[in-house]
Amino acid sequence: MDERIIKQVAQKHNDFILPPYDEIMEMDGFNAICTFSRTFSGTSIYVPSLRTIFGQCLEKEILSQYNGTNIRELVQKFGFSERYVRALVRKNK
Repeated sequence: MDERIIKQVAQKHNDFILPPYDEIMEMDGFNAICTFSRTFSGTSIYVPSLRTIFGQCLEKEILSQYNGTNIRELVQKFGFSERYVRALVRKNK
């Protein structure tokens, strides 16, 4: 079906878009949900937390900001436990 027709109908009857896709469309618009659908249609996906998705990025940033004495500051800034940050630093020395 032509996406232009779907867009016209969706705008007219947006209360009937299935959740959570209605929220995705609200956040990023019709084109985003079309891209999402084309990419993942027919599959079953799990969406992890942002902390999981960006975990390695966060670890790299923690290590780049670590100065030898600021573990507690990094714990507060990034929301990881002190034990986790200490282990991360120790592992990457």
